[in-house]
Amino acid sequence: MTRNPSTVAYQVMWNRLISVVEEQAQALVRTAFSTSVREAGDLSAGVYDAQGRMLAQAVTGTPGHVNAMADALAHFIRRIGPDNIFEGDVYITNDPWEGTGHLHDFTVVTPSFHKGQLAGFFACTAHVVDIGGRGFGADAASVFEEGLYLPIMKFAERGTVDKTLLQILRANVRQPDQLVGDLYALATCNEIGHRRLHDMMTEFGLDDLTGIAAFIFENSRRATIARINALPQIQASGSMTVDGFDTPITIAVQLTVAGDHILTDFAGTSGVDKKGINCPLVYAKAYACYALKCAIAPEIPNNAASLEPFRVTAPENSIVNAVHPAPVALRHIIGHFVPDAVYAALDKIIPGVVPAEGAGCLCNFQLSLHPAPNSPHKTRAEVLTFNSGGAGARPHHDGLNATAFPSGVMTMPIEATEHAGPVIIWRKELRPDSGGAGATRGGLGQYMEVGARDGYEFDFSAMFDRVHHPARGRQGGHAGAPTTIAQDDGTKMQGKGKQFVPAGRRVMLALPGGAGYGDPSARPVDAVKRDLARGYITPEAAARDYGLSADAIAQVQDRVRKGETI
Repeated sequence: MTRNPSTVAYQVMWNRLISVVEEQAQALVRTAFSTSVREAGDLSAGVYDAQGRMLAQAVTGTPGHVNAMADALAHFIRRIGPDNIFEGDVYITNDPWEGTGHLHDFTVVTPSFHKGQLAGFFACTAHVVDIGGRGFGADAASVFEEGLYLPIMKFAERGTVDKTLLQILRANVRQPDQLVGDLYALATCNEIGHRRLHDMMTEFGLDDLTGIAAFIFENSRRATIARINALPQIQASGSMTVDGFDTPITIAVQLTVAGDHILTDFAGTSGVDKKGINCPLVYAKAYACYALKCAIAPEIPNNAASLEPFRVTAPENSIVNAVHPAPVALRHIIGHFVPDAVYAALDKIIPGVVPAEGAGCLCNFQLSLHPAPNSPHKTRAEVLTFNSGGAGARPHHDGLNATAFPSGVMTMPIEATEHAGPVIIWRKELRPDSGGAGATRGGLGQYMEVGARDGYEFDFSAMFDRVHHPARGRQGGHAGAPTTIAQDDGTKMQGKGKQFVPAGRRVMLALPGGAGYGDPSARPVDAVKRDLARGYITPEAAARDYGLSADAIAQVQDRVRKGETI
């Protein structure tokens, strides 16, 4: 067995660790009860050394979860206490400020022992559909209204699950079996990671992870700093405005490139909102780091050392540094806009690299379904569905249609949504003309039409933005289309908040498009014709935005009727 591993052996181990945590994440996907995890991939998984420093993260998962979780392990070690960590333990929290930003995310940590000694930790996070309180939405005025809060504590000690904790959880949520099933899935996927780590350490003759940790951190930090050093060592600022709840929110950013780090400062950002769209700093930091890493060092694996040079500060009680007891249930809305704000500044430092603005936050909604008056039905249900608008156009490529950037969360299939409760998705299709025009076009949003089965009414918790502030183009590109929401009888609905929908009514949604990049007149004619043939743009938009002639439009339409490829 190797006592002093070579550089090649360490590289193999590093790759193995990434494979281990990916298997950990896939195990969570396969065993989770909530559709948010099983269908949308709203989760994260990672492995840490004995000091709580992240060694590797799974490819499957969201930046908001895994980058926030990178900071959480230190809190777990401090709260549990080094002398109180035993083999067979499992720890848990949904603390928004010491976890990943809101009560709906449970983070589960398991210590990993090898030959009787603590070798490291496995951690994972998943979004659960219900945690009690008002339900998933922006309506609360404080975190106390948003659901059941668990401080960092033991879910299991020396292999024995705390049954009292499970009783408390079951008594405070609407769908207890689903929640408890998710918690066991989280604990189980950590156990799978532990087994694979034990196998690796045995194979390579390792007593601890000290050597491989040093190798990972040294190489990651050096590579990341080299990328930062290659940038102009200057400052630049940027800002953007989003809808907010009742009043618009400004996210202001100043980037400072300074040799061995980049400082992101959110001074000038709007203050805490009265409703639950506020973002704890840990979550804003996660997406600020992600945005910079995507643009500057995308191929360097995420770990404690590759993230450390990206430093983030924000004024306390700003909307990106909300402190307890601010309501934070929909912290993802503000958090998902952080990359676009960061890119507004970064575009001035390295022009021609970052995309135009996209839809930003996920286009989520949750339905609380209950029998209508005089209905024979007895059951109630909570159904959460994740959906996406269009991504912003990139300097050399069109934006992706109905794709969630920056979260990477997948859109839930209609079949999975309708299986979760008495919901009917009557329509779900791409939204023509929603992508902003440009030399490269913004990604398309979606049309959706949502209702309930006969005999049910529902409360619709809207979690949308871009109603009043659509995605802005870059370098002459046009804005994406805004969000619209109304009932099928024309009744207007708000972009955020819980709203009643009577039996028989439907909610009509047009989800936002990404913005364009560059002057539309520079778009190749063949690309315009292809968009027209695919239905991405209408003949009116082809003529108005791109100057396509009536004859050219007619030729495209004729070829489409004949089934010819364009």
